[in-house]
Amino acid sequence: MKALITGGAGFIGSHLCRELAEHGWEVVRSDLKSDGGLLAMDILDAGGVRRVLEEQKPDLLVNMAGQANVGLSWKKPQLTVALNTIGLINILEAAREAAPRMRVLAVGSSDEYGSLEERGVNVTEDIPIRPITPYAISKEAQEHFARLYGRAYGMDVCMIRLFNLGGPLQAKGYMISDFASGVAEVEAGLRDCLRVGNLTSARDFTHVSDAVRACRLIAEKGRSGEVYNICSGRTWTAQEVLDRLTAMARIRIPVEQDPARMRPSDTPVICGNHDKLTAHTGWEPQLGLDAILRDTLEYWREQVRK
Repeated sequence: MKALITGGAGFIGSHLCRELAEHGWEVVRSDLKSDGGLLAMDILDAGGVRRVLEEQKPDLLVNMAGQANVGLSWKKPQLTVALNTIGLINILEAAREAAPRMRVLAVGSSDEYGSLEERGVNVTEDIPIRPITPYAISKEAQEHFARLYGRAYGMDVCMIRLFNLGGPLQAKGYMISDFASGVAEVEAGLRDCLRVGNLTSARDFTHVSDAVRACRLIAEKGRSGEVYNICSGRTWTAQEVLDRLTAMARIRIPVEQDPARMRPSDTPVICGNHDKLTAHTGWEPQLGLDAILRDTLEYWREQVRK
């Protein structure tokens, strides 16, 4: 079986390529530039996407390309919608014409749920979604198109809503990587303190290794047309994450709250429910918060040393 992974050089995409290869898949890694074994493919180039599908004839396409930074989506909403929504439409159109039997995994986000208030403590896939960020709206829109192509053309499409992730290779711009990189930089004497934003919001965190294992199992066992939460089922506040990371530090880490790091809107609590994913595929998370933080911190210590 052959899998084509868009965004194959990215944080999740690179981990997913390794996971699939280790379980017998032939993996084609694609990204914007052909570098280090990557196949060049721009998801905004509809004709180019079709040519790749015609040449590679994959059994599976997992779309990990796109704009995944919520903060950036407020600054560049047009780019966010183009990459996250139009990009998937181009993939679906190309698949409809060139690879109609191929399974497509459309990767969305827990941000689609929006502010759920008391319902945020146990988020199942059937809860109505109310996105409150440009990023979340772009992901909701791509999901609608994924469903539409499944219904209208009989295409094999599964949808994923990823909750917050952490682990090696995660870039700055996300809570855990921002905290971990800041700790590593203070340890190295590159900055005098760690500046943080809102510490009261609570999030459900999953190790990227667990998340890509879930993606593989959805590819192999998931039911067409279904939406699957990938989550741990437990929440941690930003303050708790910060406290655990600073406790792992080799020196005392001064912390300052920075108003510039506050998002225009920030959902207070969101905890996912992965019962459907577990029932359909047998997946369960294996790595807890401490493993996520330790692995991310070690990655950033290595980056700082370079």
